[in-house]
Amino acid sequence: MNSDSKVTPLRPKRPCPECGKPSARDTFPFCSTRCKDIDLNRWLKGAYVIKARDDEEEPDTDEPK
Repeated sequence: MNSDSKVTPLRPKRPCPECGKPSARDTFPFCSTRCKDIDLNRWLKGAYVIKARDDEEEPDTDEPK
């Protein structure tokens, strides 16, 4: 194999969602383990919330099955 050949990356490079530095391969899409852990901590604390649609009805938990 020729050493001058280029390898096409499977995914485009993009900045770290936490700090904006270039992402690293080992911690993609983050730049470091630190930024990855910060994001995980936010998920575990419940800081990120996925809102339900307004047209969805919540199940009635008061009625026995």
